[in-house]
Amino acid sequence: MFLEPNVNKSKIGWIEVICGSMFSGKTEELIRRLKRAKIANLNVEIFKPMIDTRYHETHVVSHDSNTILSTPVSSSQNILLLSSDVDVVGVDEAQFFDEGLPEVCETLANKGIRVIVAGLDMDYLGNPFGPVPALLARAEYITKVHAICVRCGALANHSYRLVESDTKVLLGEKETYEPRCRECFRKGSEIK
Repeated sequence: MFLEPNVNKSKIGWIEVICGSMFSGKTEELIRRLKRAKIANLNVEIFKPMIDTRYHETHVVSHDSNTILSTPVSSSQNILLLSSDVDVVGVDEAQFFDEGLPEVCETLANKGIRVIVAGLDMDYLGNPFGPVPALLARAEYITKVHAICVRCGALANHSYRLVESDTKVLLGEKETYEPRCRECFRKGSEIK
């Protein structure tokens, strides 16, 4: 039986997650997708956690210095409050948000908004990080990007911490972390 399409149906939203280790190009891919949405004349809003001031206070900045204007927010609920009349919502550094982020993204997608989220899927110990695993479970589209292991040249999916600190969230760059493959990550963790 053929069903006629419902022409009165509202726009359909979805969730896209870009995940991987540090230096794998997550933010670069997020910026690329958001800029393409802007080229398509879609109304785009971008958010990042207020604690991430490594490169700029109000811009999402990739390691390759590509930038896009964003709104820093202190909690995921602020994203809902600031996302009226948008077609696309971008969220960077998802791992630094509270556990309410997956529900916020679900609410936005259910309103017909395309939601693109980038974040680390694992912390420096190799464990699932923050709300990202729950986002992966809810996403229609998942892109896992990889860096190159600085020790052996293999694909890297771990963020190896170079400095001594037990704190889960430690903002840093190349002086603090390096991308490593499974084997080099494991070997390095055994030496510590």
